Amino acid sequence: MEKQRTIQRQVSIKGLGLHTAHKVKVTFKPAEPDTGIVFIRTDLPDKPSIKVGVDCLLSQDSSPRRSSISKNGVEIQTIEHLMATLGGVGLDNIYIEMDNNEVPGLDGSGLNFLEVFNKAGLKEQEQNRKYFSVKEPVSVEEDSSLIVALPSSEYKISYTLQYNHPLLKVGFLELAIDSENFRKELAAARTFCLEVEAQELQGQGLGKGANYENTLVVGDSGVIKNTLRFEDEFTRHKILDLMGDLNVLGQPIKAHIVAIKSGHSLNLKLVKKLAQQKEKYSSAGIATDYKFQQQGELDITEIKKILPHREPFLFVDRIVSLEAGKRAVGIKNVSINDYFFKGHFPDKPVMPGVIIVESMAQVGGVMMLSLHENRGKLAYFMAIDKVKFRKPVVPGDQLVLEIEAIKIKSRTGQVYGKALVNGKIVAEAELMFVLAES
Repeated sequence: MEKQRTIQRQVSIKGLGLHTAHKVKVTFKPAEPDTGIVFIRTDLPDKPSIKVGVDCLLSQDSSPRRSSISKNGVEIQTIEHLMATLGGVGLDNIYIEMDNNEVPGLDGSGLNFLEVFNKAGLKEQEQNRKYFSVKEPVSVEEDSSLIVALPSSEYKISYTLQYNHPLLKVGFLELAIDSENFRKELAAARTFCLEVEAQELQGQGLGKGANYENTLVVGDSGVIKNTLRFEDEFTRHKILDLMGDLNVLGQPIKAHIVAIKSGHSLNLKLVKKLAQQKEKYSSAGIATDYKFQQQGELDITEIKKILPHREPFLFVDRIVSLEAGKRAVGIKNVSINDYFFKGHFPDKPVMPGVIIVESMAQVGGVMMLSLHENRGKLAYFMAIDKVKFRKPVVPGDQLVLEIEAIKIKSRTGQVYGKALVNGKIVAEAELMFVLAES
């Protein structure tokens, strides 16, 4: 399990806001585990704070062309480049003190923030990092723009850029989002706008702190008074912005994000939908009811290393808690696309009871086969006892599959399993296995 991180020492940086041109000093300070990212306005009475989260997002009507947060009338504007850098280097907990209302634009990228965090140093903390793994596809769209978030064992962004401009033709870039790629491929990519937009934006009161050094201004014949750091710097910056907006969720994510021509408005719509999914699974008990002290978490790739089952007969999406040989908790997201609904009460789909039992058995198999002495073996059903089905399971439900060992020997295993939906038991059984060499 990866550990949470903060910075080793306090560090500061000064600059002008890209949109307000306000002078601002930003001081970064270490924070305790589970603090999150907290902005503090030191220029206001009582030094009000705002913990970054979806609930404090400002609307694009109030804060266009950027991402901003607000609480009780206190604002922090243009947070996206800083938020992207925090996520890019893996900083979970930090206090950010500011003496004005807009994060400094600096050179228009995340590079200067990266340099500041390199100077401050990173420090691992005792608590494990808590990821939000996208469990089911989420999509948002505006006109010809689209973003889809897909379940994945890693964080990856695939971005397609397209502008009605001869120098901003279709561009595509796909990157795994990790610290190394962020530092080398994304941090230095600068914000940009079209020359025909610049006067209009400033007429709207935007871009007061922008200039040809911190903003790539694209004219008919090229970038004005500047040169590109990457051939596809525009696409890279769009990924940087998207990273920053996604980090407003308040915890790192695992998902494959596919974006076509997206900007802040659409990015933040996706963030809000992801927050709804996060709340849905949290309310089912996954995020709060299980303790992760010495337990492990396995994604589908790791599950396949333990179980021989494959689609369409693999009925476990994720193991969220594992004590080898003692206890395990798994997740099965029930979708209308599951093949068995085509023939099992297709007009009023109900998950077959035998598949619920098989789902419990597969979690039990992971628990037993994860023991060192059982690795490489196969777990076959020997008997099923005391089976009870209490409620139907339908598309859209999430099965939480809890397994506890009754007796595990070298060649046999007996477990008690229960399946829950929204905290209520829908099925339970005692399952007996024989363990055989593969």
